[in-house]
Amino acid sequence: MTNALKIAFSDAPKGAPKKAGATGAVACAIEEGRKLGPAAQRVDEETGGAISRALKVSRFNGKTGESLTVLAPSDAAYSRVYLYGVGRGLELLQWQDVGGRLAKALNADGEKEALICVDLGAVSAADAAANLAYGALLSGYRFDKYRTKEKASDKPTLRKLSVQSEEPAKARKLYKDLEAVADGVFFTRDLVSEPPNVLYPESFAKELQALEALGVEVEVMGEKKLEKLGMGALLAVGRGSRRESQVVVMKWNGAGKSSRPLCFVGKGVTFDTGGISLKPAGGMEEMKWDMGGAGAVSGLMKALAGRKAKANVIGAVGLVENMPDGDAQRPGDVVTSMSGQTIEVINTDAEGRLVLCDVLTYVQKEHKPQLIVDLATLTGAIIIGLGHEHAGLFCNDDELAERLHRAGQDSAEKVWRLPMGEDYDKQLKSDIADMKNVGGRPAGSITAAQFLARFIDNTKWAHLDIAGMAWSTKEKPTVPKGATGFGVRLLNRFVADHYG
Repeated sequence: MTNALKIAFSDAPKGAPKKAGATGAVACAIEEGRKLGPAAQRVDEETGGAISRALKVSRFNGKTGESLTVLAPSDAAYSRVYLYGVGRGLELLQWQDVGGRLAKALNADGEKEALICVDLGAVSAADAAANLAYGALLSGYRFDKYRTKEKASDKPTLRKLSVQSEEPAKARKLYKDLEAVADGVFFTRDLVSEPPNVLYPESFAKELQALEALGVEVEVMGEKKLEKLGMGALLAVGRGSRRESQVVVMKWNGAGKSSRPLCFVGKGVTFDTGGISLKPAGGMEEMKWDMGGAGAVSGLMKALAGRKAKANVIGAVGLVENMPDGDAQRPGDVVTSMSGQTIEVINTDAEGRLVLCDVLTYVQKEHKPQLIVDLATLTGAIIIGLGHEHAGLFCNDDELAERLHRAGQDSAEKVWRLPMGEDYDKQLKSDIADMKNVGGRPAGSITAAQFLARFIDNTKWAHLDIAGMAWSTKEKPTVPKGATGFGVRLLNRFVADHYG
């Protein structure tokens, strides 16, 4: 991961704004109707009316999301002036987008440092400044580890960003926690981006052991331990691989021993060929991100530890590789899960639920959490239903579902609840075992959730199907093409809002 951007906060002066330097740029807010904020007025005066002249000959009106770049006069302290529209006031997520857009524009123009003035908006000056900086930081992520011949002109140039605010000390404090969340997002993006010959169950587990430096307790369980525990469903998925399957349990104890933990479980199929039910060749390379759920749980644990969340949290991930060798499980096999329930394997490409069911059983038996949220790139059907705009939410508790929905709205990682019920569950009926691992094409995402629900015992539980959200083919202001890190911001917000 590359992100060398350094961010600082400073006070907004009453006179001319602090100069960014001879090679720097400055960005100022404009309200709808071309109303200049205090900083923009000062910069306009300093540049001999350059902003006013540009506004007269452009269509820029100051609406939310609009932007305009103005070349400064040769004798000015700035190379360029970036104007960003704030409409009639911005909310937090919009400030994040402003930061992301400005950072991208500055990089596109080859700027090395810049000053951004934050003096308009519907939220407090500190919140606006911190979230603008957060958006700029998130936008700068690049996974360029394996690029050896990239042209200098294609690399980002922005190294220093100064954010002026009326409340710099408060903004700096707010940003510290947001920066820790960004570190978690970047960790997830790195994991999801790695090629499958580099990231496989054992190497993934080793990456997670590095979290111990932040105070996270990390336990790695190999196949011998998993066999003793009876994780027959999970182990069956990895039988066709030369890589040993792993389960990693991460613990963050931030609320004392008396508080029952929250538990987050992630599907970590580091590469999914489909097994004997082999996937088509076209696009199979994308299946390196079938561990996106485990990646999100890992990034969440890093974020919570980084900001020292006052909550007890367990993150558990099942790590396997689904390959089709001579020892691979077959369609028609019957496996026994840790819960004791038997499963007829109809399709070896419906493997994620076999991984999750054993980890779900384990965390309930060993840790008795107050709630469980699992994340998985589980079904292609969820993309057909919700596209790439929402993750699918399935839940056995209305309050938990509402809290996750609200956290999604407030973090720009949206979820949408889908139904569950006995009629869907009937599709899993097997003639020779307790259940089948698939219920047919109709309502495929729902029957996958029904399968997981059979392994939940009197615990509040939610399942997030993130198959449409873990990877993106287009960029957004704060999210790059490729690995999105989806789930970290959502679940961090969920924890922060309700559990410390």
